[in-house]
Amino acid sequence: MHFIASKHEEEKLIHQELNNLKAAVSAPTTTLKLMKECMVRMIYCEMLGYEASFGYIHAIKLAQQGNLFEKRVGYLAISLFLHENHELLVLLVNTVVKDLQSTNLMEVCMALTAASQLFPQEMIPAVLPLIEDKLQHSKEIIRRKAVQALYKFYLIAPNQVQHIHDKFRRALCDRDVGVMAASLHIYLQMVKEDSSEYKDLTSSFVTILKQVVGGKLPVDYNYHNTPAPWLQIQLLRILRLLGKDDPSCVVLCYVLSAFSAAILFECVHTIYTIHPKPDLFEKAAKCIGKFVLSPKINLKYLGLKALTYVIQQDPSLALQHQMTIIECLEHPDPIIKRETLELLYRITNEQNVTVIVQKMLDYINQSKEEYTIINIAGKIAELAEKYPFTCCVCLLLSGFLFVHTYDAIIYRP
Repeated sequence: MHFIASKHEEEKLIHQELNNLKAAVSAPTTTLKLMKECMVRMIYCEMLGYEASFGYIHAIKLAQQGNLFEKRVGYLAISLFLHENHELLVLLVNTVVKDLQSTNLMEVCMALTAASQLFPQEMIPAVLPLIEDKLQHSKEIIRRKAVQALYKFYLIAPNQVQHIHDKFRRALCDRDVGVMAASLHIYLQMVKEDSSEYKDLTSSFVTILKQVVGGKLPVDYNYHNTPAPWLQIQLLRILRLLGKDDPSCVVLCYVLSAFSAAILFECVHTIYTIHPKPDLFEKAAKCIGKFVLSPKINLKYLGLKALTYVIQQDPSLALQHQMTIIECLEHPDPIIKRETLELLYRITNEQNVTVIVQKMLDYINQSKEEYTIINIAGKIAELAEKYPFTCCVCLLLSGFLFVHTYDAIIYRP
């Protein structure tokens, strides 16, 4: 085994290897089997940052002419070597069209993957009808990859797939969980753009969520005993958009029974985004307390972030966590401290303004970041203006603002 001692030695070795590969792939006697081996070596050279552009055309030829294993390496090399605007990509269209019509399952899968990864907007019409047909294929892996390809097409050319929205709905109701899950990506994107068009599907998404939470999916989709957590998150995000400011769209209370922290966070976000429902607000606020009290930094941050959604709807619900939030100021993580100060500023009222301003002052005295000092001092100045008759605040502010926050004070007539 040869150990490389320097970058210069590596470059010398790789350039020598590339020269050997260039000679090998250009030789008329090179077999497809040897071409496959050369392609693997070129992939490795490209991964190290050395261009092997002489082999790009041979990767396309390998995908066109080789047997199943050779085609697989050819498609892999193409996906790594080429980009959507590469001039050689046009040579791949006929190969993809041919493989989409193949009776071999692997060839169809490779063609669908290549189309979804590489095809630019102008090449979509050449394969779109064939990919549409694959939505009715007997094999679920083909249907799933077809949905993924159509999702990519929707992102880059939504007008070209407008006519197949009904087929998206069939994919949502597909008997295979993987196909249904793939369709959620499309619906999340479409609902983001115009939720009013998909209000009629709210009950369908809720039904799917019920089935997931109820453990109706295969155990393969469980993660740490949580049923399909990523699927639940996708569904909650869709329901959040569909139910925003709409009293007719109600997400049921059972979503709060989720055990995963990520799912629980999405539940809270959804509850505080859809049309106000007081009993859900209270339950969500209680759940947030578990996050804030967690010793884990990530969960504590999620709790503080979730409280920002609470405050937007009803600041009084966050007051029950006031002391817990204040304790977060003692946390060693600076991000936790900054998020905590932002929350305290938002929940300040006539009764707690003295305590909160004192905490802000203490933080400023300890901080060495100029931006943080100016930002927090500006908030203190705003609180002083908002609660001018609170004697304690005035005493705390006296002699402080002009020393520390000249840039933060906004003078108003």
